[in-house]
Formats: sequence, C-alpha cells, structure tokens
Amino acid sequence: MKTEFKSAIILGILIAGGIVGISVVFSTFETQEFTSSNADSKLNIQSIDKSKFKKAPELVGISGYINTTPEELKEKIKDKVVLYDIWTYSCINCVRTLPFITAWDEKYSDQGLLIIGIHSPEFEFEKDISNVQMAVAKNGIKYPVVLDNDWETWKAFDNRYWPHKFIADHEGYLRYDHIGEGGYEETEKVIQELLKERATQLGLQTTEAQSLVNIDEFEHTNFRTPELYLGYSLASGRNQIGNQEGFNPEKEIQYITPQNLRENYFYMDGTWKNLDESMQLVSNNGGITLQYFAKEVNIVTANEAELSIFIDDKPITLTLLGDDLDSDGKILIKDDGLYNIVNTDEAESHVLKIFVNKPNFEIFAFTFG
Repeated sequence: MKTEFKSAIILGILIAGGIVGISVVFSTFETQEFTSSNADSKLNIQSIDKSKFKKAPELVGISGYINTTPEELKEKIKDKVVLYDIWTYSCINCVRTLPFITAWDEKYSDQGLLIIGIHSPEFEFEKDISNVQMAVAKNGIKYPVVLDNDWETWKAFDNRYWPHKFIADHEGYLRYDHIGEGGYEETEKVIQELLKERATQLGLQTTEAQSLVNIDEFEHTNFRTPELYLGYSLASGRNQIGNQEGFNPEKEIQYITPQNLRENYFYMDGTWKNLDESMQLVSNNGGITLQYFAKEVNIVTANEAELSIFIDDKPITLTLLGDDLDSDGKILIKDDGLYNIVNTDEAESHVLKIFVNKPNFEIFAFTFG
C-alpha cells in the first residue's frame, strides 16, 4: 500500500508538472501573438483579396470646382482614403449629415482622409455655382466640392439616392457605402480602419485609437407626412395636390382652397403657373395650405418674397417657430434653397398656411422630420 501510495504521488506530480508546462506553452503563444499583432496586421492587410471590390469611378462631367481646382484635386486624391459624398444643398437629409462630414474632415484630413462632395442637383437652381458656393460657406465645408450638374458622376457611381456616401481605400477600391442619414458611428469606424490599413501598407506611423465624433443625431418620427413635390413632373406617381383643378402642365390656374382638407395633401390659393419642378405665383398674392403631422416642416423655394406663416388659423407661436422665421412668424426669401419654417420637439398635427405677398415666387417641395 505504501509503495502504491508513493507511486500515486509521483504520478500526480508528473501530471501536474505536465499541465503547468502546457499552460506555459499556450500562454507563450498568446503573448507572442499579442506582441506581434502589428506584423500580423500588416500581413493580413497585404493578403486582402480586393478582386471582389470595385474601383471608384473617375469624376466625370464636372462643370465646376469649389475649394479646389482640377489639377489640385488630381494630386490630392493619390494614396488617400476618399469619402465621396453625393449630396445636394436643398436636400434636408443631406444637410443633416454635413456636421458629421465636416467634423471628419477636420479630424482625419491630416491622417490621409480626403472628402469630396459630389453636388448632384435635384432642381435647376442648384446648378448655379454661386448658389452652391453660398451653401458650402453656410455649412462650413472646407473640403473639395465638385458640381455634377448633368449627373454623369452620379451615374458612374450607379447612384439613386441623396445623400449617399462611398468610401474608397488608398488604392481606390470601394470598401463601404451608406445611403441616407444615420450610420455615423459605423462610417467613422470604417474611416479609422482604412486609415490604419493605409498607414500600415505605406509604412507610415499609425495613430492611437481615437474616440468617435460626438454630435447629436436628428431623431426622426416614425410616422410623419411624406415629402411633397409641387412640380408636375416630380410629383408624377405621388400626386398630393388636393385642389380639384389638380396639375395642369405649363398652364396658369386659379386655385381655390376648399373647406374640407385631407391630411398630407397641399392646397393652392390664387393663380399659379404649373411648372415641371415647381408652382410659380402669378397673381399679386397667394397661399398654400397643408394639414401635416411632423415635428419639423421645411420648404424649398426660389425668387424673392415675404412669407407669413400661420398654424391652425393663428400666427405661428414661439413654441413652433422654425429656425428661419423671425419672431413675428415671417420669413424673407432672398436665396434659392431650403428653409425651416416649423420646428418642435415632438411630432404634432396642425394645419399650416403660408401667405405669399409677391408674384414670381416659386415653391418646389415640402420636407418633414
């Protein structure tokens, strides 16, 4: 029994020693893998199969350049991670993304990120470079913006939406894209990863892990009035004019607002000319009425006029006052573009009335948040 007991003890010691030895071996493997992660990362990056990725197309059909020149842009783009932002300045969804994009430009441009704004206009007045220049200055855009007035670059990207962000790595392969608002954290993480990949492949010093840009994101309501177009061509298939006269292409029509209103339909009052992109006021004054549900109402307009805004047949109150209205609930339209006329914290249902005091005023669209 004593001999057997001693043998058991010796055997136990040998087994324990073996386990410890194995643990040390695995521990060593883990330590080696961790400490050599930079080399491993470089190896993994170099072995990425990019055959499944498309190359970013050339910028084609560009009619104007802001914050750059063709020659300068051609040089800047070399070996850069490039974020292509397809946008247009009267699109509220595009405008809401700009604080994030300008913040990324400021944060990462020195690390190898180049942002290019591809301005593909929705409306004719957005083709005017002076209008785009004003929008660029208003939104604090310092990165290059190119005017894609004939949508040739839009088509080259096979695009269908505003806004749409594409990110190409430093070799020009498209590695990520995002449609619409949101996805800001995900997008910024992709930027960081591709900048790290670039630094590794080019033998540059990598930066430490960085926190993400901290900006409050606009919170949409789940149910709200849909975007409304007032031009007969753009409204095709989503006709929301409530007047019985309806759309009459290229004709001047005298509209009268009925007593009974349908929610999410707009009603014209006065004489308006039906244009393919807009309604243009012909009479000395006129109005537009809309029963909506949203927390934010924006309009896209052109040509000078003064608008007075009423809610539920009363002058708009301070609690509903849009960012572009004065304290009296009026707005002076000077520049062609987007204006915010209602802004509240929660979605509400109201009857909005806009009174216009000057002929030639044009209204293109209503958008909501």
